[in-house]
Amino acid sequence: MCGIVGFTGNSQAAPILLDGLSKLEYRGYDSAGIAVRDGEKEIEIVKAKGKLKVLQEMTNDGAAVAGCCGIGHTRWATHGEPSSLNAHPHASDDENVVAVHNGIIENYQELKEKLIKAGYSFKSQTDTEVAVKLIDYYYKKYQLGPVDSIGRAMTRIRGSYALCVMFKDYPQEIYTARKDSPMIIGIADGQTFVASDVPAILKYTRNVYYIGNMEIAKLTKGKVEFFNIDREVIEKEMTEIKWNAEAAEKGGYEHFMLKEIHEQPKVIRDTINSVVKDGQIVLDEFGLTDDEVKELSQIYIVACGSAYHVGVCAQYVIEELTTIPVRVELASEFRYRKMPLNKNSLVIIISQSGETADSRAALTLAKEHGIKTLGIVNVVGSNIARDADNVFYTLAGPEISVATTKAYSTQLIAGYLLAMQFAKVRGEITDERFAELLEEISKLPDKVAKILEDKERIQWFASKFANIRDAFFIGRGIDYAVSLEGSLKMKEISYIHSEAYAAGELKHGPISLIENGTLVISVLTQQDLFEKTVSNMVECKSRGAYIMGLTNYGNYSVEDTADFTAYIPKTDPLFAASLAVVPLQLLGYYVSVAKGLDVDKPRNLAKSVTVE
Repeated sequence: MCGIVGFTGNSQAAPILLDGLSKLEYRGYDSAGIAVRDGEKEIEIVKAKGKLKVLQEMTNDGAAVAGCCGIGHTRWATHGEPSSLNAHPHASDDENVVAVHNGIIENYQELKEKLIKAGYSFKSQTDTEVAVKLIDYYYKKYQLGPVDSIGRAMTRIRGSYALCVMFKDYPQEIYTARKDSPMIIGIADGQTFVASDVPAILKYTRNVYYIGNMEIAKLTKGKVEFFNIDREVIEKEMTEIKWNAEAAEKGGYEHFMLKEIHEQPKVIRDTINSVVKDGQIVLDEFGLTDDEVKELSQIYIVACGSAYHVGVCAQYVIEELTTIPVRVELASEFRYRKMPLNKNSLVIIISQSGETADSRAALTLAKEHGIKTLGIVNVVGSNIARDADNVFYTLAGPEISVATTKAYSTQLIAGYLLAMQFAKVRGEITDERFAELLEEISKLPDKVAKILEDKERIQWFASKFANIRDAFFIGRGIDYAVSLEGSLKMKEISYIHSEAYAAGELKHGPISLIENGTLVISVLTQQDLFEKTVSNMVECKSRGAYIMGLTNYGNYSVEDTADFTAYIPKTDPLFAASLAVVPLQLLGYYVSVAKGLDVDKPRNLAKSVTVE
């Protein structure tokens, strides 16, 4: 996902833009650019292919580009190859309009043909240049100003977008609009900031506005005015971001990912404490009534990537504690399914950013069918948080590394707490069992901290296997859910081919892939399934595999089969994923470090996938 930063005020804009873009590097990009205006002078555009440091060197860290109003962008190529020509900002033929854009314009080819007939020429291969020239077309045709021209363009554009636009006739002003792509606006000390994510402006202000779908904003020094698609003025409430600037910094750690792994005890505790009060789980603010919970006949958990893996784990926990059947669906598939949806259902959408495109579309589909929805999200004011009927906020704080760790862990906690409360409301759990689970969940932060104290053993093991070609993760039940996440961590940041299998499926095909030296990581935290999984380990070892076992303290018999064993503290089997995932996060991290890779910004990946 591309990054956007904009600024208008009394300070030099270029250093602020470059600093903000540096805070968004985790989102993934292949080129960068800025456009800055010094009073009434012409807008100066500078852009380059490659990392942000190229642009910083070209502009002497912004000092060579004067002006107190500007916009900046890091681009992830969708239409057109990575190049300085395709990099943003883009301008109309006479540079009357200059803009940056996140998202995808689906009908850009159709619009481009119309604009060519109207006399426009195109330099790049991007859909963004089409949006810029469409705005310019309406600006000149109707002569009703920036808000009108942007509003008219929005009615013609199909797809998703967040736009920041500067007009030659309106110095010191920035106009922004959005549909399905995130954008926030901050105010501080007579200056105004706009960005596609909080970390870009957290250094300057924590007072922000969230611009809604199909809305337009006019930014001037220290002020912002909002309009709907009909160009009517609308009112917005300011929100205070609870994160501080230090939360978005590395804090002495080599990488954000390692810092975020170490933050897990705190954010797990914070998320628990946000809803557990005096020995009770308090979900009143969700708006989901006890009667509605009692009547539930089906739960759909819909998510992508690691959030989907949370859903797989939550499915086991909910079905263990309640009689509610649960289906876990990939958001990208759920939205195209033709299955009937029961009216007494609940659709739970899990998304760290609250902006994931497929998850948003799944939420829309559920609401169209009249199904109650609940979002589990980390970002206050995000699309899913605003649009879902109910929202459970995880308190992970800003997560910068592309590979999620602490957000995943807080989502697991949310799943546990929902399962426990649903069981209690429906009378499907005894008070004693509920109190037992509540006590055990409160111990998870300290147990995660204990695992982190022994991370050197995982580091040693990772360095030994950094050059392997293939890795397989196996487990049963909740251990299978953990294996899915462990495998993803391995492949996404170390670029090692890795697969996760339900251990019982090995003999149905995957075992043919095992050969001498293949690394097989076996997760064994579920005591009822322990012996069966050990049997699968033996099958792999007899075919030449090198076996790593991950199990609870006390299960020392694993060492009879495994070549290397990592241990986690004992907990209730329903909560084992919260502990078992931590060594696997560390394993993926240390393998990536050993290979000398860019841990926080793996190739071809972005933090939030806001386009299809």
